[in-house]
Amino acid sequence: MKKIIIIAGVSLFATTMNSTAQTFNGRKVIVYTTADTGNYRLTLTDTLTFTHKGQPLESEIEVFVDPGKTFQTYMGIGGALTDASAETFYKLPESSRKEVLTAYYDKKKGIGYTIGRTNINSCDFSSDIYTYVQDNDKELKTFDISHDKKFKIPFIKEVVAAAGGKFNLFASPWSPPAWMKDNNDMLHGGKLKPEYYAAWAMYYTKFIKAYQKEGVNVWGISIQNEPMAKQRWESCMYTAEEETNFLKNHLGPTMEKEGLKDKKIIVWDHNRDLMYQRAQTYFNDPAASKYAWGIGFHWYEDWSKGLQMFDNVRRVYEAFPNKNILFTEGCAESFDPNRYNAWALGERYGSSMINDFNNGMVGFTDWNVLLDETGGPNHVENFCFAPVHADTKSGKIIYTNAYYYIGHFSKFITPGAKRIISSASRSQLLTTAFKNPDGKIAVIVMNQGDIRTPYMLWVKGSAVQLTAHPHSIATLIF
Repeated sequence: MKKIIIIAGVSLFATTMNSTAQTFNGRKVIVYTTADTGNYRLTLTDTLTFTHKGQPLESEIEVFVDPGKTFQTYMGIGGALTDASAETFYKLPESSRKEVLTAYYDKKKGIGYTIGRTNINSCDFSSDIYTYVQDNDKELKTFDISHDKKFKIPFIKEVVAAAGGKFNLFASPWSPPAWMKDNNDMLHGGKLKPEYYAAWAMYYTKFIKAYQKEGVNVWGISIQNEPMAKQRWESCMYTAEEETNFLKNHLGPTMEKEGLKDKKIIVWDHNRDLMYQRAQTYFNDPAASKYAWGIGFHWYEDWSKGLQMFDNVRRVYEAFPNKNILFTEGCAESFDPNRYNAWALGERYGSSMINDFNNGMVGFTDWNVLLDETGGPNHVENFCFAPVHADTKSGKIIYTNAYYYIGHFSKFITPGAKRIISSASRSQLLTTAFKNPDGKIAVIVMNQGDIRTPYMLWVKGSAVQLTAHPHSIATLIF
């Protein structure tokens, strides 16, 4: 059964399959493609059939899939619901707002996001600098989230509804209030003063409970966004030992005392480069480790020089297999409206996601889900790309290639899926694969090269012949 779906202005087909055969010969493979050539955007491009295929030849290019070898459980994919995203959303006409919600959160008509991240206090992608308490209120008697009720909370509620009610929202602080810090400034780094550790730990619980009172469930928190970055926007510095001590002596016990033991706590929330050193410090301390659900990471190592430390994700996965590894932020920086169609935007996402999933990542959280035509709003003019932009003057929604690349994962992999082996015989093809809870397998194959690349998908002695378009990504479903 086939039906046409309109997604971001592009037609594509969805196919309902009922395949329970124990062998792969005769089984159908449905192929969805996004490519620089052919104007393919999550488009159904092939329906193929497995036939018998014995020993592959060295001259052939293959993608080998082994469903019998399973690894981490897939959590989901999503993006950040910042002040900037919310403000941009409510500048749009109702029809455009509905388009954005459908494109991101509808599993059939869109790409099925299931994760969100939001900011505690202001971040760079806020129009103003704010906290939820008055100065020097150590007892937090003035705690008030009225600021968030104007745009951010209504936006989050609409997102959760569009996602069907099943949604994991986590929250991260960029900085405590200025008066809690040794530089008396929310910006420019600084450290949390030890005398305010207890009050700051309570601050997270106040936030979670205030959001819950407004009908927004908070699944978890990270301790600090980018704790090793002194930024010209909201930032706060912790060494690994300082963050560990704050977790085990203050935040963890306070969350339990306040009845929030079920909320997940994410440590690090910064780049892959120092990821292992931080992980071993947290997780080798039993008193701290018991409170940590897992470790979050970003991708802001020097991408232009090819210095992404993908192997560091694997090192954490190997050393601490009982801890979850979640990508918590990434975006293309240096916004330029002339680069909306730059293919590199999507390829950056595809390369990162394939490598990180293969190294043990359970889920992926993009940065802002929506920004305006300036790459903001942003109170320090740190403008960047989002997968989707809105022209707030015309109401037009603009989809970068990153949206479609992310969709090749989020649309076809279901929370609860298990990663399985997918191995390419040539380095020009990047690949990963998952077995969904319903038994269907999703294999992602990405070609970063300039050449059309014929290859075979080979599974247990059965194969199908495919072609990877230049600068393309495809999802194969069977």
